[in-house]
Amino acid sequence: MSSQNMKDNHNNAPPELKRVVDFLRNKSGIKVRTGALGGKRVDYFKGKSAVKALLSPQYAKLASVPKVDSTESATALLHSLIPHTFFLRIARGPSISSGVKAVQIVPQQLFSPEEYYVWLVDPNPVRQLLLAVGMVAVVLAGVMFPLWPVKMRIGVWYLSVAVLGLIAAFFGLAIVRLVVWLVTKVVARPGIWIFPNLFADVGFVDSFIPAWGWDVPPPKKSRSKKSSSSPTSPEKSHKKKRRAKGTHADAEELVEEATEGAAHEEGGARIEEILDEEEE
Repeated sequence: MSSQNMKDNHNNAPPELKRVVDFLRNKSGIKVRTGALGGKRVDYFKGKSAVKALLSPQYAKLASVPKVDSTESATALLHSLIPHTFFLRIARGPSISSGVKAVQIVPQQLFSPEEYYVWLVDPNPVRQLLLAVGMVAVVLAGVMFPLWPVKMRIGVWYLSVAVLGLIAAFFGLAIVRLVVWLVTKVVARPGIWIFPNLFADVGFVDSFIPAWGWDVPPPKKSRSKKSSSSPTSPEKSHKKKRRAKGTHADAEELVEEATEGAAHEEGGARIEEILDEEEE
């Protein structure tokens, strides 16, 4: 397929689908891998990542886009994007270099969460242009640092010292909390952590709440037990009935044997009593 045909397919797509593609390509943050298609480096992704992106709260906040409330609806929406050639299904081949695999577009096109798809639309060009200009500006500013005004250079120096101080304070806090934990692990088990959420995946403020906490391991997740009300197969139910009948029959036999044994013992006792009376 020529690049002109792909551009025509992109332009003929409905506006709401273009917004979905823009979200997936530039705003969703889905994991993108690097491959080689026809000697050219391309980005590709796994279908499961796109499905998760459409089910995220970030997509739900978008306006004028198709609603997605289940995995099936997300899969159907992504499948409707394939005819517009924003991305196409591929098959991965051997690795060409570190982290780069050869990919090839397959004839049969469909969407499945377990398949891989190559992007045929470039990221937002305006965003890329701004990033490029920003990188060039930062490099030029660093190179021309001796030409900066004295006040700006002094301000940058104070700022760098403050940043280094914060980093040193963070490492110092990490060492202090480790020492406190080691001491309390011996003196007061199970040990105490200062700022237990310091390295947790939480916000900046929540990292320092609470101030301390016991080193208690998180509760183990109990495995979900199979419900006893699950339907059983006819063969299993038939086997259970046969076992129940067999158990009932065995119980009756035991009762009969016990009764016969008791009667036999009682009869023997009576005969002994009669013989004793005759002897007397």
